[in-house]
Amino acid sequence: MLAAIQFPSWISPEIIPGLPLRWYGLMYVVGFAITWLLFNREAKRREAPWSEDEAASFFFWAIVGLLVGARIFGTFLYDPQGYYLSHPWLAFWPFDETGRFVGFQGMSYHGGLLGIFIGTLIYAWIKKLPWLAIGDVIAVSAPLGYTFGRLGNFINGELWGKVCTSPIGMIFPGASRFPSSEEWVRRAATEAGIPLDSAAGMVNLPRYPSQLFEAAFEGLVLWLVLWFLVRKRRAFPGFAIGAYLAGYGVARFIIEYFREPDQGMGWIIPLGDPGAPTWLFTTPLNFSMGQVLSSFMILGGIVWMAFGGRLVARFAPPQAIPSAKPKSSARKTRKKVK
Repeated sequence: MLAAIQFPSWISPEIIPGLPLRWYGLMYVVGFAITWLLFNREAKRREAPWSEDEAASFFFWAIVGLLVGARIFGTFLYDPQGYYLSHPWLAFWPFDETGRFVGFQGMSYHGGLLGIFIGTLIYAWIKKLPWLAIGDVIAVSAPLGYTFGRLGNFINGELWGKVCTSPIGMIFPGASRFPSSEEWVRRAATEAGIPLDSAAGMVNLPRYPSQLFEAAFEGLVLWLVLWFLVRKRRAFPGFAIGAYLAGYGVARFIIEYFREPDQGMGWIIPLGDPGAPTWLFTTPLNFSMGQVLSSFMILGGIVWMAFGGRLVARFAPPQAIPSAKPKSSARKTRKKVK
């Protein structure tokens, strides 16, 4: 009996076969739309001092920065062969060698985050907008939208996890195969209920559905924490940004233990066994590129939450958005009017 889950055969990256419309791109649109709706709701609650047009322009440059940063990191930082260094014009070319539209697969979250920071900082500086205050509102709104980006990765059948033999393991059609002649492959296949015969060559073993782990914890769970615990906390401007950085970094760092590193990247910091295969979890002391970058997020977020208030008070004018009035005081006001 097969103990692993087969990747749903009815799921296809293309919304309509033959047309350049893909679920991955649609998930990004849905994510942006949800973030925008939550952003506006929170801005109204805080009686935001900026206009909706200014917020829309801020979002526009955030999206531009995200796409540019995510693509540059995804193509250059995660390209160990140096293909895009020798063909940089292909970084933003959405077609494969045959001319088929494939979109912009290979987007780096950390690059997108850096792009958002740079793009919105420049825009806020030019327009004299309170970047920290706006960033706080985006920080508590964005994770729920981000959930859909990871669902797009799942629909694409990409960014799968490491080999596993647990009941939650899933067989992804595009995952790397392993030679059945190796003992560990035969053992894993047997535990997963995958039949082998003497003629078997390469075997597709079950993987952790790490995209769904990321959608749940880096998206939904992080949003719940920020929206219901951090959002109404009275702290300095930018506090929610720090909470988001630290929260996402912790979730991503842990989930990276279940996710196979990008092909060809290997271990960036191999403190355990340098020769350990990247497709198996063998030691917690080998760290991937995602974990290295997430470590900087964790450190930066914690340091900012601890000392950012002093820096803001010393070097910047107050930028806090007025908090929503307590319901009790609102009731008292209505009674007086009556």
